[in-house]
Amino acid sequence: MKALAHAFESFLWNSRFIVIAAVITSLLSSLVMFFVATADAYFMISHLGDYVATDISQEARSVLRASTVTHVVEIVDGYLLATILLIFSLGLYELFIGKIQMAEEFETSSNVLLIESLDDLKSRLAKVILMILIVKFFEYAIAMKFHSALDLLYLAAGIAFIGLALYLSHAGEHEDGKEKH
Repeated sequence: MKALAHAFESFLWNSRFIVIAAVITSLLSSLVMFFVATADAYFMISHLGDYVATDISQEARSVLRASTVTHVVEIVDGYLLATILLIFSLGLYELFIGKIQMAEEFETSSNVLLIESLDDLKSRLAKVILMILIVKFFEYAIAMKFHSALDLLYLAAGIAFIGLALYLSHAGEHEDGKEKH
């Protein structure tokens, strides 16, 4: 009976390696998002020659400027999503498979990439997701048409909520003036 229990425990413990599928998929998805965001940046930059053209009207220039700012926000959003996927991939690996020795050995490795617990991973992902939401809000705010004072009030309320969310997310990091680890 003891051998059966040991075999089952061994099988159960080694089943954690199924997480490798999520690690690889998240890493590949991250690489895809980095590529997409970089391609978007390349195409945006390649169209900037139209902005300095002398034969373009001021109205067309304003439309192109607004479009460019929106594209920049979308590119930032793409890079943030790629970063989430990368952090998720590294975090799953560290939590279920093993420590990434290279990340711990290099002084240049960021603490963002060193995950110690599931709560740590969730906290780091939540911060990046909050940044994506802020970028999306900024993108919508740029495109927003103001038809009344109420529209401006809605924008101001949204900005206030963003400020509150940032304050609360940073307040949770500090305890007695010291940053939690």
